[in-house]
Amino acid sequence: MKLFTSILLVLAFGLIIFNLTQLDYGNLFAQESMIALIGIVAAFCAILILLIFRMSKTIEDKLKDQE
Repeated sequence: MKLFTSILLVLAFGLIIFNLTQLDYGNLFAQESMIALIGIVAAFCAILILLIFRMSKTIEDKLKDQE
């Protein structure tokens, strides 16, 4: 499971980098830039969810070891 979440984290970072290249920094609220901004926010949300999931699995494993 750790390998799977690591792969997804790398893909999310890749999406952020790709969407940063798609931004028009002169006009951030244009149609194409808005789509890139939404993609960046979505990738950040995915990263946060994956990190929370990984932390919860770590806590679950520690609780199982204590029993």
